[in-house]
Amino acid sequence: MDREGPLLETLTRRLAETPEEFLAEPRAGSAGQVHTAAVVGDLLRMLGHDARVGDLAPFSGNDRRDRNRLGVTLVLAWLLADEWFVRARPDMPALLTVFGTTASELAEHIAAAKLVTDPDRREELARVTLARLGLRPAGETIAQAQDRLVTLSSAERQRVMRAARAAEERARAIREALMRKAAQESADKYTRD
Repeated sequence: MDREGPLLETLTRRLAETPEEFLAEPRAGSAGQVHTAAVVGDLLRMLGHDARVGDLAPFSGNDRRDRNRLGVTLVLAWLLADEWFVRARPDMPALLTVFGTTASELAEHIAAAKLVTDPDRREELARVTLARLGLRPAGETIAQAQDRLVTLSSAERQRVMRAARAAEERARAIREALMRKAAQESADKYTRD
């Protein structure tokens, strides 16, 4: 996040205007319409990189369960086709990480369509993408960018919810143990009297 990237508003507006073709069902096995590997390959060429077949293999989608990850990848491809990225030409390993790891992580928590329709998820996608490319939104300090990213993070929200559930479960178990202990002490006192 050391370097300044594009304006966040530009990216979120671009996501809100995602064309239907990038929201169509990704091809997985014999079902679906959009060949995600071809879209990723075209984008990489547009950004000045030569993608090998092995680089694009993870985006072929052989399994219907992989559709959301591929859908997220398509939305990412649309976002990264923005003219700012075309001029900046992010390096290929970082782009492949965004398309691979980042898409998988987001797909675990968010439906691909929500990345376009929900304003918070649009902002989250833009911020996560910038962060993974070592960028922050234009006009923000590193601290501001990190804070806002954590605030919006679906993964962080899930982690906090799991921690809250675990804490509530521990508190419930303690309350039950205290109640049993109080009942036992009361019974002991009754039998002594």
